[in-house]
Amino acid sequence: MTATSSPVPAEQAVPTPSRSSAVSPLRRLFGELTRSTSGFVGLCLVLAIVLLSVVGPVLIGTSVPGDPARAWEAPSARHWLGLEGAGKDTLHLLVIGGRTVLMVGFLAATITTVIAVAIGSLAGYFGGRFDALMLQLTDIVMTVPQIVLLAVVGAFYKLDSPTLLAIIVGVLSWPVLMRSIRAQVLSLKEREFVEAAQLLDVGWVRIVFGEIVPNMASYILINFIIAVTNAIYAMVGLYLLGLAPQRGTNWGIMINDAWTKGAMFNPDAMPYIIAPVTMIVLLQLGLILLTRTLEEILNPRLRDR
Repeated sequence: MTATSSPVPAEQAVPTPSRSSAVSPLRRLFGELTRSTSGFVGLCLVLAIVLLSVVGPVLIGTSVPGDPARAWEAPSARHWLGLEGAGKDTLHLLVIGGRTVLMVGFLAATITTVIAVAIGSLAGYFGGRFDALMLQLTDIVMTVPQIVLLAVVGAFYKLDSPTLLAIIVGVLSWPVLMRSIRAQVLSLKEREFVEAAQLLDVGWVRIVFGEIVPNMASYILINFIIAVTNAIYAMVGLYLLGLAPQRGTNWGIMINDAWTKGAMFNPDAMPYIIAPVTMIVLLQLGLILLTRTLEEILNPRLRDR
């Protein structure tokens, strides 16, 4: 159920100066991003969905009254997307359902990225037995079928906590990125600035996390966005297949609910299944456009093609 997107190849990453100002590069990056049509569209899509999902529930509230007697009522001027099987407003559910999806996606991606960067950086820098052990660990984790493990965990523990779901997805998703980070570090540790830091005896913590990791910032950012898309696919897939408790409201639950209640065969109910699918597609499209544009901006070889 997870997307099969792999991290950007290690050779595509372009080191960014670790001592440069934080303000001007960000402004320059934002400027180049908005000048690109695909980048601007992707940024607008992501920001619009984030604002709708975060600010929307605050403005309209999270309580959705329902009237079963009006189940599957067709769209109207009062209810733009109609009503669902319990007589609740579909648009209202769509707005409050995005927050959980975004939270799981970004939290899982953060966990994935932190683990991958930490283990990959240390394995690449120290090498030897530690490196071999970490590679064996990644092989073990990669052989575990994520969807099966989540189903087993769900049978023993309640996965009704989005935070727990995000942690599990994040912990299972780091091996591929870890290998790419390791390859980056193997290259960067031979650079002159690392050798200079070693001669100054500033300590491995400063060298790894103060010198090497900042030089992978652009690469890490791009793969963080990829991790967000993968986590969202995993989360929605679990709810769609009914492997996670159908509690609360999110886009995955809406799709599962529409499917199990036969909304597919009721023309008036079609907005209830089309709306969350459309939101997921638009969010993923925005993230993909954003990722590709960032690759072109941060990688001169791609930009010159």
